[in-house]
Amino acid sequence: MKRALVCGAGGFIAGHLVKRLKKEGFWVRGVDIKAHEYCTSAADEFLVLDLREPQSCLKALTLSGAKFDHVYQLAADMGGMGFIHTAETEIMHNSVLINVHMTHLAAELRIPRYFFSSSVCVYRDMQPGEPEMTEAQAVPANPDNEYGWEKLYSERMALAYERHSGMQVRIARFQNVYGPEGTWHGGREKAPAAMCRKVTEISDGGTIEVWGDGTAVRSYTYVEDMVDGVRRLMESDLHGAVNIGCPQYVTVNELVAAVSEVAKKKVKIKYIDGPVGVQSRNFSNERIYSLGWKPQFQLSDGVARTYPWVEAQVKANKTGK
Repeated sequence: MKRALVCGAGGFIAGHLVKRLKKEGFWVRGVDIKAHEYCTSAADEFLVLDLREPQSCLKALTLSGAKFDHVYQLAADMGGMGFIHTAETEIMHNSVLINVHMTHLAAELRIPRYFFSSSVCVYRDMQPGEPEMTEAQAVPANPDNEYGWEKLYSERMALAYERHSGMQVRIARFQNVYGPEGTWHGGREKAPAAMCRKVTEISDGGTIEVWGDGTAVRSYTYVEDMVDGVRRLMESDLHGAVNIGCPQYVTVNELVAAVSEVAKKKVKIKYIDGPVGVQSRNFSNERIYSLGWKPQFQLSDGVARTYPWVEAQVKANKTGK
């Protein structure tokens, strides 16, 4: 039986990854600074550890009489655009510490294969319709936020350890992942969850607030597609950073329309000042396509699965359940 360590398993994407690994027959240890907020972890063992501390990383990576075949490093201090633009020091400090210690110790313990979750935030601000950027075009670098700079540095650190230790490193640049069992309120939620919550909270014909003017372009990837891409990449011989994202580009206004259609509500939008982020990021998925991966969920499909879950959370929160 193969053994896998999933760091950040109390979070959204890593929580789904644990479930996928269990279905594939792995023995899984999950680690996070907190337990999963929305479900019981599917991991065989779950440790509550602060991975900013080297001794916690060593404890996470150590198995009695064996070692992990795969380590998935998804632990990070992160959230939606509001959090990214207000918590710059926390992001830089906490996430760098996690990655410095985890990467170093995994290499020292000769972990055969190490996965690092990066982000398309490493790319510069782009205009809608610009030619798609390949992974190599992230350098010369010009991310628009500190989250992207931290991810780019941690990518390079992981690849340096690969060169000098022999540990096989796989890096995925995630694009706006959404789905059930993710943060949906409190300031760290991503746009799809936030829109689902806002539409749930209004009556038919009501008004929601949207940062900016609604024209910013994004690509949203359903969580099952992302986890499938991660697993294909981890089992492959594809070196270097790999973009994983749905090639369906939509405006924020179109995201609201997709949510309102699933909710069967007419929604009015009030545009307000707020941290919109980049106008667009257009990136090539050709490297992950080479492994046979293609997204199975368009935005309407994913929202149809996400909205009912968020709606249930909002209702349960109101009743105190």
